[in-house]
Amino acid sequence: MDINLLDQTPTRGAPSARSVLRAWPAGRWLWAGVGAVSTVVVVGLPTVLIPNSVFARAVPVTWWAWPVLIITAVLAGLLGATYIRGNGTPGAKPASRVGMLGGVLSYLAVGCPVCNKIALLALGYSGALRWFAPAQPWLAAAGVGLLAYAFHRRLRGEIACAAPARTSV
Repeated sequence: MDINLLDQTPTRGAPSARSVLRAWPAGRWLWAGVGAVSTVVVVGLPTVLIPNSVFARAVPVTWWAWPVLIITAVLAGLLGATYIRGNGTPGAKPASRVGMLGGVLSYLAVGCPVCNKIALLALGYSGALRWFAPAQPWLAAAGVGLLAYAFHRRLRGEIACAAPARTSV
C-alpha cells in the first residue's frame, strides 16, 4: 500500500485483470458472448468444423481443431468486448491489427490444408499436405498467442486508465 501524499489516505495499487473483468457491465459480457458464438459460426462453417452442405472438406478434421476454435472464439469475444463502452454501446477506439492477425492465423490453422486456395496454388496438393498441414498446429499456437496478447494489451489499457476511487473528506 502507498500513502497518497495529498490526502494521507492509504491507497491500493492498480486493479487486477480479474477485478476489471468482474466490473464489466452485463452489456459488455453480452457482446463477448455474441462475438464468441459469431466466431465459431464464421470460422466453423467454411472450415467444415460445423458440417454443412455449402462447403466441403477433403481432409478429415484434426483432433485439436475444435479446442483451438473454442479458445479462439472465447479470446475473440473477450477482445471484441473491450471495444464496447461501459454502457454497452460500441466505442470509437481504434482497432488493433494484432488481434485480427491472430484470428486469421487461427482460421488458417483449423481449415483444410488442401482447401486453402493460397496453399494449394503455392504448394500443390501434395505440398499442402506435406508442408502446410504440419505447420497448422504452429499457426494455431501463434494465432491463439496473438489473440491472448491483444486481449492482454487491451485489458492492461483499461487497468492503467482506471478512474481512481473517490473518497469522502
